[in-house]
Amino acid sequence: MIDLVRRWAGRWTTLVPAVAIVVLALTWGRSLAPLVVTIVALLLAGAVLAAVHHAEVVAHRVGEPFGSLVLAVAVTVIEVALIVSMMVSSSGDKSATLARDTVFAAVMITCNGIVGLTLLVSALRHRVAVFNAEGTGGALANVATLATLCLVLPTFTTSRPGPAFSPAQLAFAAVASLVLYGLFVLTQTVRHRDYFLPVTTEGEIVDEDSHAERPTMRTTMISLGLLLVALVSVVGLAKVESPVIERGVAAAGLPQAVVGVVIALLVLLPETLAAVHAAARDRVQTSLNLALGSAMASIGLTIPTIALASIWLSGPLVLGLGSTHMVLLALTVGVSTLTVVPGRATLLQSGVHLSIFAAFLFLAISP
Repeated sequence: MIDLVRRWAGRWTTLVPAVAIVVLALTWGRSLAPLVVTIVALLLAGAVLAAVHHAEVVAHRVGEPFGSLVLAVAVTVIEVALIVSMMVSSSGDKSATLARDTVFAAVMITCNGIVGLTLLVSALRHRVAVFNAEGTGGALANVATLATLCLVLPTFTTSRPGPAFSPAQLAFAAVASLVLYGLFVLTQTVRHRDYFLPVTTEGEIVDEDSHAERPTMRTTMISLGLLLVALVSVVGLAKVESPVIERGVAAAGLPQAVVGVVIALLVLLPETLAAVHAAARDRVQTSLNLALGSAMASIGLTIPTIALASIWLSGPLVLGLGSTHMVLLALTVGVSTLTVVPGRATLLQSGVHLSIFAAFLFLAISP
């Protein structure tokens, strides 16, 4: 019996993604009974934990900042696929604002929720959270520029009525997003990789992969494949659960936008858990790489994809934020700048970020 438990403990990260993808195929597009909904929810949680495990294996093999980049890009690519598929199957105002609502939710979750939790865990365990201000500052500047270019400017342009880009403006925003994201990846992984390596509380830059034996190439490739399977399962099962969430939201009398927030929270769970785990090991820079990298990828990959898909999609594409969301975005950028500049943060900074995140959630429920 003990051997069986140990064998399961060693293999669950392989079995759960496989079972989850099979259940996803069997439940996709179907109306589910309450028992099946519960099973799907449990598999969703298991797939999230499995994704975090395999992401850490891949990260340990390729090193930072490549490891956090792998998870951020993988989650975002699948998230983009989910957005496009939902836009194709939806219609009306829900389809028009889906990309904007999802991207903005991802920015607020990563820049306030994940960053706040990361700083909280690190400050509680190590008193002060230490990170590299050069790399984190560059990432934050990129996020602020992308968010303003793609989510704020459409509200003020005049070529088209409403908070929407004209086709030429949308094409420019898409190309600019790809260029900025590509430039960041080049800076992060090639030209200034040391700016994105973890920093200890003593201020020493550490290549954390040098302290333990790296996984073999075979193990890494298996984990990479299982990571993709787990992430597909997370996003797919989240969409399978979305009708239940929609009915619950409607029954509670909450705005439709709450559904997008809940789905974004589910999709970003693997990155959240990975970031918190890294912060607990005094690797705050890895956590910030995950958070800001995900925010950047969410904008830099989603907007170009939506711009391309809009050629075939019918109906308007609303990208411009409303006044409330613009205030939250401006507050997030300002507070994040003050957090990043010193390269050190305490419980106070974590509390500020989590307060902004709580305000975002509250205003989503009560706009």
